[in-house]
Amino acid sequence: MGSQGGFGNSKEFLDLVKSIGEARSKAEEDRIVLHEIETLKRRIVEPDIPKRKMKEFIIRLVYVEMLGHDASFGYIHAVKMTHDDSLLLKRTGYLAVTLFLNEDHDLIILIVNTIQKDLKSDNYLVVCAALNAVCKLINEETIPAVLPQVVELLGHSKEAVRKKAIMALHRFYQRSPSSVTHLVSNFRKKLCDNDPGVMGATLCPLFDLIAVDANSYKDLVISFVSILKQVAERRLPKTYDYHQMPAPFIQIRLLKILALLGSGDRQASENMYTVVGDIFRKCDSTSNIGNAVLYECICCVSSIYPNPKLLEAAADVISRFLKSDSHNLKYMGIDALSRLIKISPEIAEQHQLAVIDCLEDPDDTLKRKTFELLYRMTKSSNVEVIVDRMIDYMISINDNHYKTEIASRCVELAEQFAPSNHWFIQTMNKVFEHAGDLVNIKVADNLMRLIAEGFGEDDDTADCQLRSSAVESYLRIIGEPKLPSAFLQVICWVLGEYGTAGGKYSASYITGKLCDVAEAHSSNDTVKAYAVTALMKVYAFEIAAGRKVDMLPECQSLIEELSASHSTDLQQRAYELQAVVTLDAHAVEIIMPSDASCEDIEVDKNLSFLDSYVERSLEQGAQPYIPENERSGMINISNFRSQDQHDTSTHTLRFEAYELPKTSAPPRISPVSLAPSTELVPVPEPSYPVEMHHVASVPSVSDTGSTELRLRLDGVQKKWGRPTYSSPASSSSDSTSHKAVNGVTQSDVSSTSTSRTRDSSYDSRSAQAEISSEKKKLAASLFGGPSKTEKRPSSTSHKVARSTSPAVEKSQGPKAVASSTTGVVSEKAAPLQQPPDLLDLGEPTVTSSASSVDPFKQLEGLLDPTQATSAANHGAVDNTKAADIMSMYSEFPPSGQSSVIANPFTTNAGDANLIPGLSTTNKTGHAKGPNPRDALEKDALVRQMGVTPMSQNPNLFKDLLG
Repeated sequence: MGSQGGFGNSKEFLDLVKSIGEARSKAEEDRIVLHEIETLKRRIVEPDIPKRKMKEFIIRLVYVEMLGHDASFGYIHAVKMTHDDSLLLKRTGYLAVTLFLNEDHDLIILIVNTIQKDLKSDNYLVVCAALNAVCKLINEETIPAVLPQVVELLGHSKEAVRKKAIMALHRFYQRSPSSVTHLVSNFRKKLCDNDPGVMGATLCPLFDLIAVDANSYKDLVISFVSILKQVAERRLPKTYDYHQMPAPFIQIRLLKILALLGSGDRQASENMYTVVGDIFRKCDSTSNIGNAVLYECICCVSSIYPNPKLLEAAADVISRFLKSDSHNLKYMGIDALSRLIKISPEIAEQHQLAVIDCLEDPDDTLKRKTFELLYRMTKSSNVEVIVDRMIDYMISINDNHYKTEIASRCVELAEQFAPSNHWFIQTMNKVFEHAGDLVNIKVADNLMRLIAEGFGEDDDTADCQLRSSAVESYLRIIGEPKLPSAFLQVICWVLGEYGTAGGKYSASYITGKLCDVAEAHSSNDTVKAYAVTALMKVYAFEIAAGRKVDMLPECQSLIEELSASHSTDLQQRAYELQAVVTLDAHAVEIIMPSDASCEDIEVDKNLSFLDSYVERSLEQGAQPYIPENERSGMINISNFRSQDQHDTSTHTLRFEAYELPKTSAPPRISPVSLAPSTELVPVPEPSYPVEMHHVASVPSVSDTGSTELRLRLDGVQKKWGRPTYSSPASSSSDSTSHKAVNGVTQSDVSSTSTSRTRDSSYDSRSAQAEISSEKKKLAASLFGGPSKTEKRPSSTSHKVARSTSPAVEKSQGPKAVASSTTGVVSEKAAPLQQPPDLLDLGEPTVTSSASSVDPFKQLEGLLDPTQATSAANHGAVDNTKAADIMSMYSEFPPSGQSSVIANPFTTNAGDANLIPGLSTTNKTGHAKGPNPRDALEKDALVRQMGVTPMSQNPNLFKDLLG
């Protein structure tokens, strides 16, 4: 056996495993594996390979795949091995395919029949192997093929088969919930299975179902409590113990389920109190798995209806976690404490020193978790200390993602619990200064609104002090480099509104600072726009106060520069500033009143102040106003020419065929002698759905009731259009369905109760260790004060902008209504709908009414301009005019061979009435020739093929038309 290798493997295979294990670098390992791949590619295709040798090859392929290399050349051999009758080979094949293939692989279809056969096998080991493959490989499309066999296996005599069947159904639910919704009762039944393994496997799908709809499973609370009690009392076999804990993973899953079922339900929660309390008392906290069960108990207690005794037991466990030397247990303690303070905020006060230690711990993960705890326990009495700590931590980190989160939390806490508006402004300055553009722009708007509104108690003195302090702080900050754009916008706005309000700073000083900001950030148009507007406010307030305005030279140069800026916004602001400076004091006071940023602006949407001016203008002969939707219906003929020029200048082929025009009246074409041909057969007039915007009143085409000779195009594939085949059957229009998604918001109902506080303190690891006075002071700042969560005083709370998301305005855009007709004409000759625009390439129609004049004729200049304009304004022509227009084509006989013009009113290019042998005398390659009829025929033919005529390629039409 030593010469052949252990476990029936060859020495070659063992040498491969040994060489891979002894490889000293990734490059050496890759070299060994690539050599093995070449060997396997050569040997696996040899004829008459023994099954034992093929099994080894498959295992070696598994090694290759596990090391990150491609072994797809051997996948099919693994699939073939699953068909083998030998149990060992079959299990090896299933093991290989579960590793090689995924649920979307093309080879999955080859093993579905094998799986179906193996699920019915008498050998339960074969059934288990097939169920393992089902969990890994069966996708949503192949679930119905194996679902009946899997459901039958729920009653199998072997517990291993029943367990794997439950796992397979759970996998089906995860991939396609609708496929197993009718099997929920089977999960309930298997919860009472005699084997604990089957019962434990059933908890997983039930947990997923309860997470979606807990109310439907309230009746199972007693069953879950009974199972958990039996597990905690060690009634399960010893084989389910893990580190002397009775089935801990089953306990954890049951506690998660009970937490879902007891949330907000007092009656259901009361049934759980006893068993959860027993776990708190009996659980061993000396092992990691025991601490995991205790942590899950705390999570359960924080979710169900509160119970004072359970909260006390949870607090004791948290205390042990926080006193531990293990960072993992401290992390669990902080996380558990953050869950409990939602119910009882007093619990955190007894652990204040432990929280301070975690806040100063060098472990960054533990420190972040502690800040989350402080965020949850913030109130008006400790908001200053917590926010200052969070800002200091935000300055020390380099992770922009977490810095953004810390900044948003600082802003939220400051807006909600700020003790004063002055502190709020100073805090926002720090956040903006150190977080940069990571701060949401809405924070800047809230800050400007707070400064404008003030304290809101009609205390002008306090408001002036607030604004003057903001101006002073911004004048100190404005000279610092690398200030974020949002903060600069706030600074410019405040200096423009209140820079000269108190009389402490002159207008020249403020304007000089604003010009410095605009010059220092010359590449930021938004900051320059704010600076120019601030300059205009400062000068306007000076003019309104009756003081003389002396514009600084740097301001004049800035305005001159912005007047020639490429930005139209900056140009307009510069011109407005120049115009405001030239006005008198009364006009400026009306245009820009002082401190009026918070006043509501009334907008007259109807512009009623212009009524008298409009009446006078109409009396003097002015033209009345035409609404935009009516103006858009007037089409200029030059639009077609510009469209044609645009198409001609395009250097790429268009593969979408142009539609030929559909007739609005029976064409009057002079009789042309046609040679008898078997290819021409009577074909009835087909009907086509046409997308219409306006219906033109024209006589029906189908009143004649006769059929015409047409080309037989059945089964002929279009050469340039979409890859479809023309058919005499009428086409049907596609309908688009829109699914309306209704969002449902659910509110979590939480109830709080206060438990009696305990005077237990944090015990240090060393009895002789003394707590520093600074730490005591910090703990008193964080946890002292009122215990209940407070908000800032009512005098200032309504002035600080909240960090709530703005309401989403629902707007409904205009709906485009398109009517489609089937082409069926009534007996009373109902008016035919307008044919679509020939130049419509599927783009949205701009005009509201389509002209009935043939655009090809407009392009070729065949119509008189006045006639085209008249037709465009009226939107339709009668059938007499249409017949006269068509008669124009018969006046120009072709110079080449005799041909028949394609019906220019056919809407489907595949049904065009074309005679083979269509020729032209124009050989230059241009689509247009001296003969209008030849040009129109050639345009119709090449547009039917889907090609836009181009003059850049002289050989294009020579190749197409011969």
